[in-house]
Amino acid sequence: MGVYDAPQWLLSAFVRSATGAGATAPADRIRDVGADLLERWTGPSRTYHNLRHLCDVLARVDELAEETHEPELVRLAAWYHGAVFDAANVAAYANRGGEDEVASARLAREQLTDLGVPAAGVERVHELVIALVRHTADPADFDCAVLCDADLAMLAAEPQRYKAYLHDVREEYADVPTPDYLRARERIVRKLLKRPSLFVSPLGAAWEEPARQNLGAELHKLERVLADLDDVEPPAADEAPGTVRPAAGPLPAHPGAGA
Repeated sequence: MGVYDAPQWLLSAFVRSATGAGATAPADRIRDVGADLLERWTGPSRTYHNLRHLCDVLARVDELAEETHEPELVRLAAWYHGAVFDAANVAAYANRGGEDEVASARLAREQLTDLGVPAAGVERVHELVIALVRHTADPADFDCAVLCDADLAMLAAEPQRYKAYLHDVREEYADVPTPDYLRARERIVRKLLKRPSLFVSPLGAAWEEPARQNLGAELHKLERVLADLDDVEPPAADEAPGTVRPAAGPLPAHPGAGA
């Protein structure tokens, strides 16, 4: 999905959220910022973290909106959480799946301040985006819980869509060698399954069981593929037989990469 075939409602939704958050800039100026964000969410390297993902997160926020205190700020945080993105090999390892939440939060602060959103609202959006770096939320912080759950909701997708999600994520890491990617993915899935709960908000708890089923099935497949890989992959010249090689670098604890 590219910027030119984005749903018609998407730009209007940004204008409504910015206005609802207190933006005082003219509507045309708000639309210009929304259009800039749409461009940022579009690109050939964004096979998962693209406009479709943005729409999915916004839709999930809407599903959980009754639990939020400031829904428009949560929606704005959703708009900005992956606005800065680079899926190049090094950046993907360093910036948690290509999404740079710190830079995205900085962009949110700059643009929303320029639009006249009150300072408290701007800082809250900044804080919500930064929270996605670790993707854990205080259950008492309902807005943060909703945003984190909305971003993780793909884990609970029906099996065929989950399979498509895995394919799209792998495409974003196309430059990462397959063995490294699979080993990193296995670590991430195990880490997710060890969490006491994947979803924090009361309504989001309904996604817990299907998400764990998807992750469990993925882990089973990863274990099988990695076992086959270890059987045929010769050790390096300076490596003792049976040595378990770590991935080339840590893939992100983020839904785009698995957590």
